[in-house]
Amino acid sequence: MAKKLVIVGSGPSGLTAAIYAARADLQPLVIEGFMKGGQPGGQLMTTTEVENFPGFPEGVDGPELISRMKKQAERFGTEFIMEDIESVDFASRPFTLKTGSRTVTAHSVIVSTGASAQILDLPSVKKFWGKGISACATCDGALPIFRNQIIAVIGGGDSAIEEAIFLTRFASKVLLIHRRNEFRASKAMQKRVFDNPKIQIIFDSVLEEVYGGQFTEGVKLKNVKSGEISDYPCKGLFMAIGHTPNTGFLGGALDLDQKGYIKVKAPSSATNIDGVFACGDVTDPHYRQAISAAGTGCVAALDAERWLHTNDLG
Repeated sequence: MAKKLVIVGSGPSGLTAAIYAARADLQPLVIEGFMKGGQPGGQLMTTTEVENFPGFPEGVDGPELISRMKKQAERFGTEFIMEDIESVDFASRPFTLKTGSRTVTAHSVIVSTGASAQILDLPSVKKFWGKGISACATCDGALPIFRNQIIAVIGGGDSAIEEAIFLTRFASKVLLIHRRNEFRASKAMQKRVFDNPKIQIIFDSVLEEVYGGQFTEGVKLKNVKSGEISDYPCKGLFMAIGHTPNTGFLGGALDLDQKGYIKVKAPSSATNIDGVFACGDVTDPHYRQAISAAGTGCVAALDAERWLHTNDLG
């Protein structure tokens, strides 16, 4: 028998959608993910401390926040499967979703698979990830460990410059590292960086190594022209080299924008396929916050509930 609603993804947006859908008696099934694309729980699973999610005045560990949201969804009857989606068929009804071990049919689907931060493939980056290294300045930049410290940002686009400028609110100095000798960012954004006395620009350089004890204590950079290795002490390193939306499993089943994010008919969560909705970072190249993702998860669940009711399927 086809499920009323299947939710693909288990980050803040997917779990919020599950809470709302379960309370509406839609008996949602959440396919959490496992190894491909975003891990179960999304990027919060690698975030050691979250201070900006409402309701936690003392802050909360990312994995704990996800665990609480999952328990809340389970309390209202949500079913979970920790598997990856291999393929989907949205051309016929009910919709079909295939994992490595089963085929699931559904009258409606919410896609909430998030986006994966692009990180440099270095052993030291993996070692210190979550221990001074992050991919979200607005999420982590205000943490006590970074205040009045030297912080480094890697990247050359608008996002990198925005993060560098944001970090100057808290850091004593921001090192902005770029592998080329000029930025890709807009001229207006570049001017803001060049005019900011707290930002030190390091062109023609790539990350060679991150070092430290329990937490990040500095970076070693290699000049791409001279080959010279330089040491820069810093307490944090933010990767601002882009995100990849986790949409590969769709196989072209939904309309995507030029960057690969799912197009939705704002302010709703509706996609180009009637009965398929999308929410969270897989639709959002701009904000990428846990709370904004959760908000769109609420929207997607309400949209799915109304659609199912309208079509006498709920």
